[in-house]
Amino acid sequence: MYQMGSISLCSKSLLHISILFLPCFIGVTYCQKFQGLSPLISPPLIPEILNFLDQRLASVFPIIQVFKDTITSDPFNITQTWVGPDICNYKGFYCTSPPDNNSAVALASIDFNGFQLSAPTLDGFIDQLPDLALFHANSNKFSGTISPKITKLPFLYELDISNNNFLGNFPMEILGIPGLSFLDIRFNFFTGTVPPEVFTQGLDVLFLNNNNFIQKLPENLGSTTVLYLTLANNKFIGPIPRSISKASATLKEVLFLNNLLTGCLPYELGFLSELVLFDAGNNLLTGPLPCSLGCLAKLEQFNLTGNLLYGQVPEVVCALGKLVNLSLSSNYFTELGPTCRKLVNSGVLDIKKNCIHDLPDQRSVLECDAFSLHPRYCPNPASFNLIPCKVPSSPSHPSIGPKRNLVSYSALLRHAVDFQE
Repeated sequence: MYQMGSISLCSKSLLHISILFLPCFIGVTYCQKFQGLSPLISPPLIPEILNFLDQRLASVFPIIQVFKDTITSDPFNITQTWVGPDICNYKGFYCTSPPDNNSAVALASIDFNGFQLSAPTLDGFIDQLPDLALFHANSNKFSGTISPKITKLPFLYELDISNNNFLGNFPMEILGIPGLSFLDIRFNFFTGTVPPEVFTQGLDVLFLNNNNFIQKLPENLGSTTVLYLTLANNKFIGPIPRSISKASATLKEVLFLNNLLTGCLPYELGFLSELVLFDAGNNLLTGPLPCSLGCLAKLEQFNLTGNLLYGQVPEVVCALGKLVNLSLSSNYFTELGPTCRKLVNSGVLDIKKNCIHDLPDQRSVLECDAFSLHPRYCPNPASFNLIPCKVPSSPSHPSIGPKRNLVSYSALLRHAVDFQE
């Protein structure tokens, strides 16, 4: 039950008082929602007695109307539908019964994807909607900050503010949302560092790509519970943490491409038994490929193009039965066995711009010799020959399936991600 709050902001005139008290008297206790607003913003006055479907909808009506007044651009006239008591039919708003009351009707979901709305802040809007479970706002022009009050929303589990104009540091307020499982803040202007606590949240999806985060990959990266992890197109540095193996039960897709990662690929990558997609292209990774990668039985796409890798491409990697794309171009590999050569012929393996001189489109001998003059060191060199699983004794040409539209690659585009495969 909502408690009626102060009406100091509503007392500009006798007329305003009489209009305000009528809905408050019948249970629409919305005055309390505006105690924290600037004196320059007056709460919307309901011009008539509105017949709301549920008291929960009545309580959020003025919140929506105040937010409507802050919108500075609405090219598709979305907000013209935000009129009257039928909030469940406002464009972008969706209602259902809340978890704590099956007989009630509440505003549970907001989907502004592609609306191109402009507003200086979401503060005072989503954090004031007590029954909100999903907020998706891809491809708008929202900015400002995320209110700490968002942590008090008991049902919120999906938050997508991707492809907007948010800037500054990582929004720490997000860490306090108790049930959050989906976080998408890609294509904004966030900078600084990502707090390591993000990787201990109970998330299924974490999209941080296309911002300006500058830091070493956190050592607790493997503590994540996510299925889909996208850190691409930032400025992450340092090696891929060995702890990544701890995510073996959940991690399906991971994108590290277009960062500044260094060091050698950890042997522990071979323990990611659920991995379908791994992309660390266009970094500064070096060393040989660990044979442990031959244990990734579900791997379909593996991209390490544009690094400083060398040595032999392991036959056990080329024998993986579900590979549809193995991209190793623009490295310094020198040896390729018969199973891998079959993948070259079938178009699965891209090995151009390496140092395998009996194949076409390779680096020059001079370029390869110059690379070999600068020795590179990997810790635990013996681990690169270890295979922590049983693999076929005679690698054969794998059965090649069709390419799929993988979720994480969709996150490299600005539009909202479609999770239907």
